[in-house]
Amino acid sequence: MKPRLPLIGEPLAVDLVNTRAITPDGPVDFMGTPAELWEWLTRQADRMTTPTQSERTSLSRADLAAVHEVREHAARALTQIRLGKRPPADALRGLNDAQRAAPGIRKLSWRGGSLVGTVERPGSLGARVAADLAEAAAELLTDPIIEALRECEERNCVMLFIATNPRRRWCSPAICGNRVRVARYYQRHKADA
Repeated sequence: MKPRLPLIGEPLAVDLVNTRAITPDGPVDFMGTPAELWEWLTRQADRMTTPTQSERTSLSRADLAAVHEVREHAARALTQIRLGKRPPADALRGLNDAQRAAPGIRKLSWRGGSLVGTVERPGSLGARVAADLAEAAAELLTDPIIEALRECEERNCVMLFIATNPRRRWCSPAICGNRVRVARYYQRHKADA
C-alpha cells in the first residue's frame, strides 16, 4: 500500500521534489498517475494556479511526464546547490525550457475596489503546470534562503526542507523527529536490559 502524500508547506519546488520518497518498501512516486498529480495540485491550490475541475479529466500521461521532467531537473539542481556545487547545465536548461513553453502573462483586473494581478499561461495543461513549477524552482534556486536547504537526518527519510531554525534536523519533528527519539529511547533501554 502506498503511503499518504508527503507533508507540504515547504517552498513549492521543495514540495515538488518531495513527491518522490524512499520507504521501507522501496521508492515511491506520490505523483505516479494523473489522479495523484491532481490530488497534489489540489493540495497546493493556495500557492499556484490549479487546473479547473473540468480540466481534471483532461490530465494525461503527457501532462504527468512534463511535471516529472521539471521535478527531475529541480531535484538535480537542488541537490547540487545543497552540496555547494554548480547545478547541471542541462537541469537549468530544462527548467528554462519548461518556463518558455508556457510563459506567464500577468493579467490585471479590478476586483472589490482594488487592482489584482493573476498569472495566466497559454498552452496545454501539462505545459502550464510544468511552467509554474519550473518558475517556483527558479525562484528558490536564486533566493538566498536556498542556503538553508537540508535533507532530513532521519536515516530512512530523503525529504528536503528549509531549515528556518538552524537547529532543525528533520522534515517533520512530529514524524521523523519522533522516530529518532523513539529509536534512541529503545536503544538506551535495550542496553540497560
